[in-house]
Amino acid sequence: MPARRTLPGLVALAGLILSGAAPGPSLRFTRIEGLNLNAFVREGPVSAHIVLRSGTDPRIIVAFPAGNSGTGLWFEPLAKPADWTLGGPPVPLTMRDAKGRTLHGTRFIASIHAPRLVTKQAVLSSVRVLRDYQALGTAPADVLTPAASSGRSLSWRRDRLDGAPGYELSLRVIRGTLRGDTIDAVDGAIILEVTALTGEVPLTPISGDALLDTAANSDTSPREALAFLSYREKYLAGSWRFDTYFGRDTLMSVRLLMPALQPAAVETGLRSVLERLSLKGEVAHEEDIGEFAILDHRKTDGSRSAAPVYDYKMVDSDFLLAPVARAWLIDDPRGRLSASAFLAETLGEGRVGDRLMRNLRFVAAQAAPFAQAPTAAHLVSLKPGVPVGEWRDSNDGLGGGRLPYDVNAVLVPAALEAGAALAKAGLLAPYATDADRAMLTSLDHTAAIWRQKAPNLFVLNIASDEARADILAYAGKAGVPADTALQSVGRAPVRFHVLSLNADGTPVAVQNSDEGFALLFGYPTADQLDIAAQTIIRPFPAGLRTGVGMLVANPVFAAPETQAKFGPNAYHGTVIWSWQQALAAAGLARQLSRADLSADLRHRLVLAQSCLWDGIEATRTVQSSELWSWRHSGGRYTVVAFGATGGDADESNAAQLWSTVYLALHRPPSAPQDRCPA
Repeated sequence: MPARRTLPGLVALAGLILSGAAPGPSLRFTRIEGLNLNAFVREGPVSAHIVLRSGTDPRIIVAFPAGNSGTGLWFEPLAKPADWTLGGPPVPLTMRDAKGRTLHGTRFIASIHAPRLVTKQAVLSSVRVLRDYQALGTAPADVLTPAASSGRSLSWRRDRLDGAPGYELSLRVIRGTLRGDTIDAVDGAIILEVTALTGEVPLTPISGDALLDTAANSDTSPREALAFLSYREKYLAGSWRFDTYFGRDTLMSVRLLMPALQPAAVETGLRSVLERLSLKGEVAHEEDIGEFAILDHRKTDGSRSAAPVYDYKMVDSDFLLAPVARAWLIDDPRGRLSASAFLAETLGEGRVGDRLMRNLRFVAAQAAPFAQAPTAAHLVSLKPGVPVGEWRDSNDGLGGGRLPYDVNAVLVPAALEAGAALAKAGLLAPYATDADRAMLTSLDHTAAIWRQKAPNLFVLNIASDEARADILAYAGKAGVPADTALQSVGRAPVRFHVLSLNADGTPVAVQNSDEGFALLFGYPTADQLDIAAQTIIRPFPAGLRTGVGMLVANPVFAAPETQAKFGPNAYHGTVIWSWQQALAAAGLARQLSRADLSADLRHRLVLAQSCLWDGIEATRTVQSSELWSWRHSGGRYTVVAFGATGGDADESNAAQLWSTVYLALHRPPSAPQDRCPA
């Protein structure tokens, strides 16, 4: 991407100001995404992500993986958009607070072409608090602190709520004049020296040869993003907004990156998930740590404890652990060699194998009702009172449905089969009770019922005339052409797996990219594979294909009120998530290795693979981002950074863990007859 403008002489000025700083960091890179200028720095105990937000609502955020902490400064809106510029590389810092305690952070030079900046609110706390302030404009009163003014500087500093070392943020005006909370430009520009620090305990980075093996692709961008998000304690889901552990993100990233990861790096991910299991065997979705944990404890028990608090509201992650463990401990020769030793490692008060067995007990118990009576009423549902439960974890991500396709049609049977395979390999014997052994022998039978019965509950058939009318109408709403979409369906009915079912078993009629889960974790029938291939191949709005990648949802056949939830400004709407394309790519490669495919079906799968990779290669520059949106004009699709417009539901992370998984993927060669249709 092109760099932003630099003020004349600014780089030289930055070098003068920051001369004598420590040598260059071991990891340093920048990303420009929409309105956000992102700069990452990691050296020694310092890991920091700087986010300068341009436009009419400027802000400065510095997020730290240490404690998922951060400092943020929001300014009053500007009359005209203005761009931030970084004046030089961020410098890692280690300093002492007023009590002599160690703080780690960064210092950098930032400039903006604006007549003035008026500080609105500084927030120094957990990144979770900063996220909430960004979304809602509110923060707990006792984490807010007033600015201190001295000469040409403004500063904010405070201890953590429990009295531990806290956070500091300071601005020194290099060009401009400071009057109270207002900074006036000189010659049309404001230049600031920004220092941001945290007292949270640093994590232990892993990178380079300790992280990736020689099978990994050499692409610089995903390597940098993955390195910033990788630590011996855990992997971070994404920065700036998710600088800590997320169970699903860890499991899916480890699974997709597995061919390119070093063995110890794979086991870091598995261990981090297993050590956070609930007593029932549920996988933790997210952790509240640092000051956000203190805020949690104040609400629940009145204490100021910083003990982590784990969130178990998601249901999909519970069924992801066993398939990913199987992929490593059985299917990967490297993992198979050390499987018994890994499971025997001490973890908490028990062993790794004890934790895995705990999860399998939970999986079996959740799967039993449907195996006894395979109807929609016995599928795995979202938890009572919770509107989310799988990766589409925005309130409208499942279109109001309660029974997700990916969980029920794919992940539950995959978890059951994985448990059975681990038992047959003898890996679970040291950790299984007599009752467990009886349960383990029944898993294959239970899995077969789920595989046979669950997917069909999600199949929807749309008659040809109805489908064509829906495509034509929705194309007009979306502002995209209908001709190629109509040609792709011809006069045949359209069939697809719906996104979810409502509690009464009725479908939420949204096409979706979750076919990728079936391709990677399942053994779909020929009919199911054909549905998946057609959904990927057909151009939007008949299917998911656009010129900038595969959409994660397409509500073309849904009711108008459902369509309104899935636009290009919705977090899980008609947008492209990088990792979902990687999931489908890995899944298609897996299915094409089968020996039982007909020639016609194999050809359709290869066409789907070709169409998918065309979209992946067209968006290489944003591949490490969390997601992106699009616009259609001049007869073509173009990428629009998600969060770049005021109507977007959120903003995208510039570094996302599961968007780095292309390091383990390669586009296969294809013959001319297998090229994606125009």
